[in-house]
Amino acid sequence: MARNRYDVDEVLEEKFDIKQLKRMIQYIAPHKKKMLLALFFMLSSAFLVTFIPKFMQLEMDRYIPEKDIRGITGLVVVTALICVYAAICTHAKIKLTVSVGQDIIHQLREDLFCHLQELPFQYYDERPHGKIQVRVVNYVNSLSDVLSNGILGTITDLFNLIFIIIFMFGMNVRLTLFCLCGLPFLILFVVVIKRYQRRAWQRQSNKQSNLNAYIAESINGIRVTQAFVRERENTKIFNYLSKSYRDAWMYASYYGFAMGPAVSLISTLTTAFIYVMGVSYIANGAANGITVGVLTAFTAYISRFWTPINTIAAFYNSMVTAVSYLERIFETIDEPVAVRDAADAVEMPKIKGMVSFDHVDFSYEDGIKVLKDVSFQVKPGETIAFVGPTGAGKTTIVNLLSRFYNVDSGRVLIDDIDISKVTLHSLRTQMGVMMQDSFIFSGTIMDNIRYGNKDATDEEVILAAKTVCAHDFIMQMEDGYQTQVNERGSRLSVGQRQLISFARALLADPAILILDEATSSIDTETELVLQEGLSRLLKGRTSFIIAHRLSTIQNADCIMYISDGGIAEAGTHEELLKKKGKYYELFTSQYQIENKI
Repeated sequence: MARNRYDVDEVLEEKFDIKQLKRMIQYIAPHKKKMLLALFFMLSSAFLVTFIPKFMQLEMDRYIPEKDIRGITGLVVVTALICVYAAICTHAKIKLTVSVGQDIIHQLREDLFCHLQELPFQYYDERPHGKIQVRVVNYVNSLSDVLSNGILGTITDLFNLIFIIIFMFGMNVRLTLFCLCGLPFLILFVVVIKRYQRRAWQRQSNKQSNLNAYIAESINGIRVTQAFVRERENTKIFNYLSKSYRDAWMYASYYGFAMGPAVSLISTLTTAFIYVMGVSYIANGAANGITVGVLTAFTAYISRFWTPINTIAAFYNSMVTAVSYLERIFETIDEPVAVRDAADAVEMPKIKGMVSFDHVDFSYEDGIKVLKDVSFQVKPGETIAFVGPTGAGKTTIVNLLSRFYNVDSGRVLIDDIDISKVTLHSLRTQMGVMMQDSFIFSGTIMDNIRYGNKDATDEEVILAAKTVCAHDFIMQMEDGYQTQVNERGSRLSVGQRQLISFARALLADPAILILDEATSSIDTETELVLQEGLSRLLKGRTSFIIAHRLSTIQNADCIMYISDGGIAEAGTHEELLKKKGKYYELFTSQYQIENKI
């Protein structure tokens, strides 16, 4: 998949093969009873309808010349009953296939979404989110008709074709062979355009993905766009991507729509040829057993003969299109989950709080180490602060502790248990994390705070908000804790979003608490009040704090200065100041800047 670019076409890492078609069929298997019932309705009605041209022959060659009104009436009644039965079967088939189709789409989308929930942060860091979203919504929706009605319709049409050929051979072998002579030309046409069709629809899906990625990015960045007056430039980019998608769709449709006219042309020429041959035989005194009734019935069968072929050709076009979407969907589902439970993983016991890093190495990209041989030990209840330059590895350390990534080498242990040997759920439910990105979900403020502990009472939610000094600003909103907030918390200030996220982390009552820049957007006055709540919260709980504002971590049990992928210095605030090393330089420079301000 393209890496962080909306204007770069995705490249399939694995090509499509027949195994993926078998995987598609697996989604239909649980619904085989409904599918078989729908198939019965379709086949039975198709079989009975095939008799209608035969009735026409009987009427024209026997009942009409003999003026047999009773026989004609009987055939009309039987024909009407067959048509009524066919209509009932069609209605039942539509109802069944629509239900099955939506169930299949739901299951496929659920599998895709559940897999996305398990993929590591790195997967999302490297991909435009719009290109991920288009797979879950647009591509899956495009498979609905193919996975249900299309397959059933094709099976029915194949049987219908067999029924028709049998009836045609029963009436006249020579005319039937004349009719079949057009099939080799159609098969040759399909073989020729098959490769071009698949490539064209792959290109169309790429352009659709690019357009969706840019729309998603533009919506997320609309504030910046308007602030820098970039509306015209962005519209030009959008128009370029939209035109590329349009051109790709038109090109793919050119091949897709070519199948219908090809079938119509061949069927028309074949039918005309049958008329010429049939009339010439009749003119020679009904030679070869061809009568007016036989010719009339036979031409009706010819029309019915090419109808299922046309439908099968349309299904083939749909399948070619579906293949381009299936490739993307299965590519996502097959994306390896880098961080998952080991086969022999056990439940993490109740955490006491001792944390150890044992010679840990880690890299986001091969050959570029972010952490190099990092080792330290934290006692239960201690508060550890990480400081240092941007990109030094502070956030990486706490991400490894939460096992959002796997270490390259070494071990991360909690209470002397290697966290790679326990289940992720049992580990993370005992940890509270507040990250730099204070993400707020659409819904009420109460729901957002309760996000990490759905069983918490309203009183517990309010207590957590009071602890982090969020209660006052929440109560000033129109509906208090029931105030609806928008996605990403656009109605809230950055500081308010951080306080709500902080309350969310505290409500989980974690044994280990991780605060990544928890007070970076909180004003100084609020920070002073917040420190009182934090001191009560951190007591008896192992905590890790990442902060650039050193005033928030001076009371930490240990401050670690992270630099060049390792721990350059470690000690209390006073100890590090006495060393006059990197922490001293950082503290002095920050103190001077604050005094100037």
